[in-house]
Amino acid sequence: MSGVHKNPTISFRISEREREEIEAKIIVCGLNKKDYFVRSCIYNHVCVVGKKELIYKLVRELRMMMEMLQEVTKQFEQSEVFLSKDGLEDMRLEYLNLLKAMIWMLDGAKYLWQDNKENVPTKE
Repeated sequence: MSGVHKNPTISFRISEREREEIEAKIIVCGLNKKDYFVRSCIYNHVCVVGKKELIYKLVRELRMMMEMLQEVTKQFEQSEVFLSKDGLEDMRLEYLNLLKAMIWMLDGAKYLWQDNKENVPTKE
């Protein structure tokens, strides 16, 4: 069928200078554009500067995850699991992805709490 794609498309606008930089990196890597973007988005180091709103959103997500896991734990303890195998697997993947993303983000900001004198800004 024309116009129907199996996978979703991600698109965004960039400046001409950004496009040239990205294309240069793609050429140097020897990857096709799709592979470069996917690998760059998934594996690239990103430094996150947390804002209050972001922290509150993460706390909300973790609370919802905790409540759902507590509910599923109760169901397992009572041998009355209401989730199907597919539903349980979907929940597992969703939470795994969320936790991986949070760990990735925190890894980018670990310099904020590491006890390494090299990473601590000095006041002059």
